Amino acid sequence: MKRRDFIKTMSVASAITLPGVGNRLVSAPYSLPDTNHSDQSLPLWKGFNLLNKFNPGNQSAFNEKEFEIIADWGFNFVRIPLSYWCWSSEDDWYSVDEKVLKEIDEAVDLARRYNLHINLNFHRVPGYCINNPRPLPTNLFEDEEPLKACQFHWKLFAERYKGIPSSLLSFNLINEAPSVEDEKYDRVARRLISTIREADPARLIIVDGKDVGRTPLMTITDVPNIIQSGRGYDPMLISHFRAAWPGVKALMDFPEDELSWPLKMNGEITDKQSVYRASVAPWRPWVEQGGKVHIGEMGCYNKTPHKIAMAWLEDVFALFGEQGWGWSLWNLQGDFGVLNSGRKDVKYENYKGFLLDREMLELLKRS
Repeated sequence: MKRRDFIKTMSVASAITLPGVGNRLVSAPYSLPDTNHSDQSLPLWKGFNLLNKFNPGNQSAFNEKEFEIIADWGFNFVRIPLSYWCWSSEDDWYSVDEKVLKEIDEAVDLARRYNLHINLNFHRVPGYCINNPRPLPTNLFEDEEPLKACQFHWKLFAERYKGIPSSLLSFNLINEAPSVEDEKYDRVARRLISTIREADPARLIIVDGKDVGRTPLMTITDVPNIIQSGRGYDPMLISHFRAAWPGVKALMDFPEDELSWPLKMNGEITDKQSVYRASVAPWRPWVEQGGKVHIGEMGCYNKTPHKIAMAWLEDVFALFGEQGWGWSLWNLQGDFGVLNSGRKDVKYENYKGFLLDREMLELLKRS
């Protein structure tokens, strides 16, 4: 099911965010001096998504200044959404561009230098992406060939970064798995986890919840050393107000002068408790089995009036804080971020060459 189709099945007020191989290049493993794999403690990770390798048509090298700023502010986590198209090809799943991988190496090294945990997330994989401009010819959750190709890429990364402790680096299998049967997601997740751990047995792995990161995959309670990742985008009418890409008519048509938080819509009120029911309560069965949760993405699009965005974020952060869950804002700079966010109703502060939303930053720092 496509992201927009899944979202359309829900009320807008409670919707989620939202054998032979040609041209194979075997990359040399990348390593860091610290090879202690024994520290598996999980601190409260809070930070940002960095999108340099998210869009192959607009990819860039990573900016050390961003890592420095994140660390200076007191955060300890960066999530890196990766499209395999950046270093490989839709037409040849097994081709590899070493130059791009070296730029990802640099991000891993920058995170180490600034004492940030780095989470490498496969946002686009062979046979699946939540943000797909057109139907893909194969389906990761149905077909064998894209799964084999996805295993190839995770094996490449596992071998490349073997020896870096999980206190510094984790892998996030697939961004926002769709609404598929548990057994289909379980098959894919276990194959990828097995591939990674054959190369790097101690690697910490994050598994996005199913239903676009909305609910836990309960079949993997027996798998050690994993975290599941949730989302902080409920309700979508607040977090994605005037965002065109989800394809939800109400996001474009709802009157701005009627937008508020708590949200009043069709005679009903959506408030903090509504967010709890949508974004927290579904994870209770996983937590009760001893599972750990991290919110891999959250945030508010820049078309939502700032005052409303701040009030909503205050409640969302409070709920996640009550659970002891860390989070990662989408993104650092850009439409959901605190730097160069393009909001028209914010008095920005000049900060190290960026325009800073100081009010939002201070909320993040105390959350």
